[in-house]
Amino acid sequence: MRPFLYFRDPLFLIGCAAYALNRFVVKHYIHRGFFHDHFNDCWLIPCALPPVLWLHQRLGLRPHNAPPQFLEIFAHLIFWSLLFEWIGPKFVHGTTSDPMDVVAYFTGGLIAWIWWQRDSWLKARPAHEF
Repeated sequence: MRPFLYFRDPLFLIGCAAYALNRFVVKHYIHRGFFHDHFNDCWLIPCALPPVLWLHQRLGLRPHNAPPQFLEIFAHLIFWSLLFEWIGPKFVHGTTSDPMDVVAYFTGGLIAWIWWQRDSWLKARPAHEF
């Protein structure tokens, strides 16, 4: 299995570029709808998890360099969903809770998990199935 690339992971790099493009260009022209309200939320796991896991690995909290596992992704999804959509709006003035943000976090997390596990799934399939 290939080691996880953290800051050089293709999904991380694409996600950060897509996030920045949407945040600084697209949102100035589109004032409502998916690209304004939820597109960037889909990139939470692909963009935020690799740096966090890199830090965990450097601190000795993550004993391997494998791609993110389901429980690592799920635990961070739960934590960030609670932080951004429940705790944050209670304490940070001007923020609101949006359940659709949580749906976007989980959708992006699921797609990221599938992407990060693709090598192990391809190796598990017999060659005659291709």
